[in-house]
Amino acid sequence: MNRIKGILYAAVSSSTFGLAPFFSLTLLLAGFSAFEVLSYRWGVATIALTLFGWCSGCSFRLEKKDFLVVLLLSLLRAVTSFSLLIAYQNIATGVASTIHFMYPLAVSLVMMYFFQEKKSLWVMFAVFMSLLGAALLSSGELEAKNGDTIVGLVAACVSVFSYAGYIVGVRMTRAVRINSTVLTCYVMGLGTVLYFIGALTTSGLRLVADGYTWLIILGLALPATAISNITLVRAIKYAGPTLTSILGAMEASCRIRTNDPEITNHVLWPTELKRRFSFAGAKV
Repeated sequence: MNRIKGILYAAVSSSTFGLAPFFSLTLLLAGFSAFEVLSYRWGVATIALTLFGWCSGCSFRLEKKDFLVVLLLSLLRAVTSFSLLIAYQNIATGVASTIHFMYPLAVSLVMMYFFQEKKSLWVMFAVFMSLLGAALLSSGELEAKNGDTIVGLVAACVSVFSYAGYIVGVRMTRAVRINSTVLTCYVMGLGTVLYFIGALTTSGLRLVADGYTWLIILGLALPATAISNITLVRAIKYAGPTLTSILGAMEASCRIRTNDPEITNHVLWPTELKRRFSFAGAKV
């Protein structure tokens, strides 16, 4: 039963997180810096999660040992979001996503060789199928307009290892005993502080007044951040890091491919076939 719950949570996390590139790039094209986008994204998500936790009767008290673990997880998660956003700014979103979706392989290898998870050809085959599906779904030109290709590629690679570390850490550290809502709230909250400091020390943080921009921010912060992250944590706890990361490849089928400033949507005839590779990997 727990495994089924984990799979369902992973599916929700994947489908909601896949919306993040669209909302993020919309704000970037409107002139927001990476730190501004992430400050609003994680800040609003933290407020929403805090209200949800308070209404649910969660206790937000942490032991000192727990706080150190949560701080490390927050740093890993913050680095993931920041590096992926930098990658989106410098290389095509499809290429950045393809590289990012190498994290299921990293998670699987870490679990097998460092935590003695049973080695399985089926698991590696599932990872391969998921990676293939994500690559096909995200295929496109390498370079983004006015971007630095090297910076983009390095940033995308950093996101692979930081995200894999976060996923493994949630399950294999003291964090697994912390309430999912509380853990996610602390991870988002600490990340918000880091992004806010980054914004103030670089380009500053603008105050948003118009309703349209707030709709974009809410779309980024609520479904693509708050919901996706809390369901991700629950999926990791119920289904384990490896299966959750494999199912995470379904994010690619929800990502909106953006290759120009107008953020046009491309619907190509092989899309259904490409999706099948991602879903096949999850089913295995």
